[in-house]
Amino acid sequence: MTEPPAERNRSASLRRALAVLGHVRDHTGADLSLTRLAEAVGMSKSTVLRIATPLVEAGLLVRDRRSGAYRLGPGALHLGQAYLAKLDLRAIAAEESHRLMVEVSETVHLVIYDPPDIVYIDKVENATNVRMASRIGSRAPLHCTAVGKAILAWQPDHVVEEVVAGGLPTVTRHTITDGASLRAELGRIRQRGYAVDDRENEPEVRCVGAPIFNQANTVTSAISVSGLTSRITAARVRTLGPQVAEAALRISRKLGSTR
Repeated sequence: MTEPPAERNRSASLRRALAVLGHVRDHTGADLSLTRLAEAVGMSKSTVLRIATPLVEAGLLVRDRRSGAYRLGPGALHLGQAYLAKLDLRAIAAEESHRLMVEVSETVHLVIYDPPDIVYIDKVENATNVRMASRIGSRAPLHCTAVGKAILAWQPDHVVEEVVAGGLPTVTRHTITDGASLRAELGRIRQRGYAVDDRENEPEVRCVGAPIFNQANTVTSAISVSGLTSRITAARVRTLGPQVAEAALRISRKLGSTR
């Protein structure tokens, strides 16, 4: 069925308005005069002026009275705040958690940072594998879990020092228990983008975790894959790491991160 001309015109106008709004959003701080904005989006000045006028009226754009430059208006902030107010990490991460579980056939955990620990808020298990001991709502230390180290690696230095000063108790014989080793490990995590718990929290379990960035590009949560060492071998970790990091990045983008 052919779309009526009036509908096609409205759709085209909406797409052009979104293009203008998107360019202003992506070039905050630039001198976006009418001429420069028109050149950037490939439209005539009269078309941009016609499209921008209702955006200014709605508060999505503001035009400087002296320079004539466009920038985002308070209406854009209100939309962003309304979106963020509705965010539910578990709901947003659910699709990616299930997708990751299917891809790797291992248990997937989602955690949040609740200083001084992490708290498990979701768990997706592969029913054919041995069940992990973790429980939703349970807490675990930062220094001996993949998700904890993934979060800690992107915290300010003073937070890391507070964790070290608070003590790094031994959980298994593989647990990192000194500050120098932990700092070196956090540096490696930042370089590769994911963390590994190599039997540091449970003797026969390996975990691979990656940070989730929020709209402010800070890390307050993480996602991981966990399994018995017989299944998650040291060699397999190198394959799982990028997979977990990609899943975390997709969740981050849904939360508004620009990473």
